[in-house]
Formats: sequence, C-alpha cells, structure tokens
Amino acid sequence: MHPMRRPRNIVVIGIAFAVIAALYALLAVPLGYRIEWAGVTMLLALGVAMSLMFYVLIAGSSND
Repeated sequence: MHPMRRPRNIVVIGIAFAVIAALYALLAVPLGYRIEWAGVTMLLALGVAMSLMFYVLIAGSSND
C-alpha cells in the first residue's frame, strides 16, 4: 500500500506550477512582454521541488 492516503495531491501541486509556467510563457507575447525563459524554467523546477518536498513531508509523518 502507498504510504499516503491521497498521492494525487502531489501531482496536483506539480501540475499547478507547470500550468502557471505555461500561462506565463503563453501570455507574455500577447501582453507585450518578452518571454523570460529563465522564469519559465524556474517555475517548472519549483513545481518539481514542491512535489518532492510535499511527498517527503507526508511520507515521513505519522498516520496515526
């Protein structure tokens, strides 16, 4: 059995940051800004890091 009751929460957190990064990249040009690829990359990396940290915190906590 998986150590967590709801592992899909981890996926939702990662996807949320990926969606924000995609919106950031897609809406920059129509709004008159340059796409900052470093910002898009860092948002994607933040999503991965938040997902991993959420997993570590939940898997390491007691389920009592």
